Amino acid sequence: MSVDYYTRLEQGREQSPSEQVLDALAHALDLDAHERRYAYGLAQIAWVPELAETAQPVDSTLVRLMDGWPDAACFVLDPLLDIVAANQLATALFRPFTATRNLVEMVFLDPEGRRFYVDWERASAGCVANLRATSGLYAGTARRQELLERLTSGSTEFADLWAAHEVEQKTHDEKALRHPDVGELTITFDAFEVAAMPGYQLVVYRAEPASAGERAFRTLARQGSAPVTEPVPVAESVRVARTT
Repeated sequence: MSVDYYTRLEQGREQSPSEQVLDALAHALDLDAHERRYAYGLAQIAWVPELAETAQPVDSTLVRLMDGWPDAACFVLDPLLDIVAANQLATALFRPFTATRNLVEMVFLDPEGRRFYVDWERASAGCVANLRATSGLYAGTARRQELLERLTSGSTEFADLWAAHEVEQKTHDEKALRHPDVGELTITFDAFEVAAMPGYQLVVYRAEPASAGERAFRTLARQGSAPVTEPVPVAESVRVARTT
């Protein structure tokens, strides 16, 4: 990029910079995700951010916020629906699963998924639609491709749902769950975008006051958060975040 071209950009005399030019400028100026999105928007170009090859650590402030809600099961999902942090109640809630690396793998590849979600067909369809909505906003990476290969080769149900191309990122819903320690419980589900981490979601499971679900949550909270079978990146992510 010549000095003259950059000067014209600064002065607003160049109205149609290419995506390559914007990417070079963003890199040179060390723009963060929000600044990149804004710069691309000015040029009326859709920005497709890269998906990191590893899940990013969750800010310790968000971890403390989740820990401050002992009556709610809270966890953070990255764009591939990897569970990157969870509070004590969420860890206890998901304890029946062999591993809690990725929510989609839990639903489709772990036998517990079909027992845990009372309406498994509805839960599985929503999970795939959410994955397509979040991962589709990011450029393809080896990590994304490896996940899709594991899922499509391991589950014909996932392969069929993925091929349907349904896209939906739910922000509020009601779920019926079945836990071996407390039986069936109904919870409300809310998902919030994490502003500091584009593509990440804070998910909150809550039970209605004085309901069977609330009593089940209290029982799980008393049981503590014994670790589940390795690999379990949830606990490690929380530990890392707390030390930052």
